[in-house]
Amino acid sequence: MAGRVLTPAEVLARIPQREPFRFVDEILEIDDDHVLASYRWREDHDFYRGHFPGDPITPGVLLVECLAQASVVALGAYLFAKELPEAEAAKIVPFFTDANVEFTGIVLPGERVRMESRKVFWRRRKLRIEGQIAKQDGSVVCSGVLSGLGVTR
Repeated sequence: MAGRVLTPAEVLARIPQREPFRFVDEILEIDDDHVLASYRWREDHDFYRGHFPGDPITPGVLLVECLAQASVVALGAYLFAKELPEAEAAKIVPFFTDANVEFTGIVLPGERVRMESRKVFWRRRKLRIEGQIAKQDGSVVCSGVLSGLGVTR
């Protein structure tokens, strides 16, 4: 029994992270090979109080998490749902496992970013993507290769 193609809204609902640790507002496009998503970094996020007081910037580790949620997790959920029966796909959680990224800019509180990724590898519940985060003006602030793995709950 084959699975089904999820809509962008259904994929977003399958990302397991929730506020205050979800860093994807919208999935704009998704198919077998790519994801385009967006997120606005809310000025009231508590971590900005300490990173850095008086001159806040978004922590790099959270930019990586943002890209992972919008790529490895979202695309993994999409691919599992498409390839597996619904009951089986619902039991698999796509987890981010590793990254090799380069930072080329900063993201300030209140800025909206777009995460874009392309599938590099997908086999045996393993997914690898090349992705980037760009500001609204198109300037790339983070790019690299991320990997993930589907784990049965």
